[in-house]
This record gives sequence, C-alpha cells and structure tokens, in this order.
Amino acid sequence: MAQVTVKINGYVYAVGCEDGQEPHLQAMTAQVDSRVESIKALGGNSGESRLLVLAALLMADEIHDLKVEIDNLRSNRAVKKDGKAGAEKPDADLLRKIGRLAVRAEEIADGMERP
Repeated sequence: MAQVTVKINGYVYAVGCEDGQEPHLQAMTAQVDSRVESIKALGGNSGESRLLVLAALLMADEIHDLKVEIDNLRSNRAVKKDGKAGAEKPDADLLRKIGRLAVRAEEIADGMERP
C-alpha cells in the first residue's frame, strides 16, 4: 500500500492508497481543495473541520445528482432507429466509471477518518 501526502487548505495529510493509485488520489485531493477554496471565496472560512464538512457535502450532492441521472437513464424509454420503442441502454463505461468514483471517494473518506 502506498502512502501519499496530500495538501488540502494548506494542511498536510498522510493517506494510504493502492499502489499505482497515487495520481488518482492527488486528482481527487485537488477536487476537494478546489471545493474548499470555493467555500472560502464565499466567506465560509469558519474552521478547518467545517470547511471539510461543507466540501464533503458538496461532493455528496454531486454524487447524488449523478446517481439520480443514472437511474433516469436506466428507466428512460427511447425510440430505436427502426421506430420501435425499446429501453435505452446507458453508457456502460460511464456507469462503471461513476461507480468506481463513488467507491474510491468512500474509501478515501474512510481513510481520512482513521488516525
């Protein structure tokens, strides 16, 4: 297991991840830090814990919206080229990517909660 040092809002955290996943973890760290900076820009600089909670809530909201969109794609009916009605197939690659993103986000959140 790799150990990665990440920086969010100027604070450094040591986070474990699978070997080879370091660039992915750094990219997700940048996403979290970006949301923290957005919150601070709105005048929400009220402590590190609060900033991280608000960033997590923003990301959770985005994940929720993606899940709703996936559910809608799965349940939508579309007309095929031949004019017959049939179930529209969602992009399987997109669904897998979103699923992996949700799992990784939960793993990282779990890792940050551990001392």
